[in-house]
Amino acid sequence: MIDLRSDTVTTPDEVMREAAATADVGDDVYGEDPTVAELEARVADRLGTEAALYFPTGTMANQTAARVHTERGQEVIADRQSHVVKYELGGMAQHAGLQVRMLDADRGVPSPERIAAATVEEDLHRPETGLLCLENTHNARGGLAIDPDAIAAAAAAARERDVPVHLDGARLFNAAIALDVPVTDLTEPVDSVMVSLSKGLGAPVGSVLAGSEAFIERARRTRKLFGGGMRQAGIIAGPALEALSNVDDLETDHENARLLAAGMAAVDGFDVRDPETNIVLADVSGTGLEPSTVVERLAERDVLATPFGPTTVRFCTHRDIDREAVDRALERLDAAFA
Repeated sequence: MIDLRSDTVTTPDEVMREAAATADVGDDVYGEDPTVAELEARVADRLGTEAALYFPTGTMANQTAARVHTERGQEVIADRQSHVVKYELGGMAQHAGLQVRMLDADRGVPSPERIAAATVEEDLHRPETGLLCLENTHNARGGLAIDPDAIAAAAAAARERDVPVHLDGARLFNAAIALDVPVTDLTEPVDSVMVSLSKGLGAPVGSVLAGSEAFIERARRTRKLFGGGMRQAGIIAGPALEALSNVDDLETDHENARLLAAGMAAVDGFDVRDPETNIVLADVSGTGLEPSTVVERLAERDVLATPFGPTTVRFCTHRDIDREAVDRALERLDAAFA
């Protein structure tokens, strides 16, 4: 089976399994798990923030950031195609009492002018803008790597209006590798950032939320409220620590994505974008088939992909997909739609 549905399907390697088996643990709700503490300190240092907090999932971390940054009844500015809008079950409304002002933004990042126009000042009839959410890489727009200037310009426009900025950086290390910039160039302009360790980096569990010490202290309380207080979490933080050493390997995933896209573009009926990172989007309308049917036909040949819109199928490369797997996937794809 060649599983290209997502980079979340990676399985822990032997080094990670050994780290789980031998992790030094304690009760993290009491602040006594040394492996979790090491992971949080290392991620904070890598991202250039004062502190960090380990979460079971990136969604919980994003929702916690929204809750901490805002007051109930405020608005959040976010791209219409962003993860916090499309894939988090309306959590900002449910968990934080927020409404979202959705923008169709170029490459998923609103321009300073769009942010200025979308920002609302509180009055008798209108809520106040409480947060700007950005995403990097941008999943639904094809794994776009958003450059530091775009992040900085959007963040500056928000801060001019006293609006904090949260960055959903689930695949932020992919962006840094693709752009060949230090990851801190992408985090410096924002107030908080979430990074996932269980996608391209290969950890079995976990994401980390980072920001100022005061922000993280409030986030710790909110994480507990959301059910995210963990006990001997060093068992999963140990593999996550090992995953941090895999950042440079992401370039291999990007190269495999480019090879996959190039080969797929030669298949009749497939219109494929050039990928910027490890996500390949294919418009399959030229096949005359629904995306779900395309995915079913591929599954019959042991290639897994994800329907990703009315005409689109998503393919995602990752640590468990090597060059040989890409070649085999293309052979099966060609056979399925010859």
